Amino acid sequence: MIKILIAEDDPSISELISFSLRKAGYKTTVASDGAEAAAELDRDTFDLLLLDIMLPSIDGYSLLEYSKQFEVPVIFITAKADISDRVKGLKMGAEDYIVKPFDVLELQARVETALRRFNKTQKTLQFRDILIDTVSHEVSKGGEKIELTPKEYDLLLFFFRNQGIALYRETIYEHVWEEPYFGNTRTLDLHIQRLRKKLDLGDCIESIYKIGYRFRTDDS
Repeated sequence: MIKILIAEDDPSISELISFSLRKAGYKTTVASDGAEAAAELDRDTFDLLLLDIMLPSIDGYSLLEYSKQFEVPVIFITAKADISDRVKGLKMGAEDYIVKPFDVLELQARVETALRRFNKTQKTLQFRDILIDTVSHEVSKGGEKIELTPKEYDLLLFFFRNQGIALYRETIYEHVWEEPYFGNTRTLDLHIQRLRKKLDLGDCIESIYKIGYRFRTDDS
C-alpha cells in the first residue's frame, strides 16, 4: 500500500487530507509539526510527503531539505500564495505546490501525478470482491474478468478513489470525460447504469437528488 506522510499543524486540514486519501486507498500518517515529521521520516519509509511550509519547530523548507536523503517526493500544501514562494518551493525540489484552500479532488489528482513520476502508483484497488488492476486496466469480480469500456473503467476508478463522497454530476463528468459539462446527464447516467449491472453495484452507486452520485461503502 502507498504510504503518505502529511505534515500539517491545522488539525481540520490534516484530517480532511488524511480522510480523502484513505478513502482513495492510501495509508496516511499525520505529523503536527516539523520535528514530528522528521521523526516519522527516520522511523518509516514513505512514498510521498505532503508538507505545509509554516510548521512549528522545523519549517517546511528545512524539512524539504531534510527529506532529500530519503528520496521521497514532496508536495507543498500551503497558504503562502505569492509567486516567489511557489518558485522557491519548486526550485528547492518540490514536485508540486498547492495553495490553500484547495479542492480534495484536485489534491488527489496531483498526488497521483507525483506518484506516477516516481513509479509509485498503487497497482491494485479492491472493494468487496471487485479488483481493479491499475497497470493493465483490467477489472475482475470474484476472480472473473469483467469487460468494461475505457470510460466505464475510468468512471469506476473515479468512484473507487472517492468512496463515501457526494459527487456532483458535473464534477464526475469533467474528471472522467475531461471536457466541459453542459447539463446533459444521459451519457453519465447510462454509464452508471451499465456499471451497476456489470458489477452488481446497485446498492453502492447511490443517486443523490439534485447533486449526483455517491459510491457508498459498507461503512458509510
